[in-house]
Amino acid sequence: MGLTLLIFGLLTGSFLAALVGLLGARRRIGFGWAFFLSVLLTPLIGLIICLLSDKLPDGERKWGCLGSILAILTIALLAFLLLMVIGVAATA
Repeated sequence: MGLTLLIFGLLTGSFLAALVGLLGARRRIGFGWAFFLSVLLTPLIGLIICLLSDKLPDGERKWGCLGSILAILTIALLAFLLLMVIGVAATA
């Protein structure tokens, strides 16, 4: 039960950090920095920092190389953790 809660917490935190990153893609902070700060601190602090940064003009998006790499790694991590949860649940 403890391992399942830990994995669920990691999945939830990663998902919320990715959402903050997507919000940051439309701001000067960019996806990569918004995602990194959300993982490093907490998604709530990352969201506050993201909302304090200026919006990009004309609805542009700022992904950058770091943002793309982090998005791919996050999706891979979420898929791996989801498979682990399914495996733990199947053996219990």
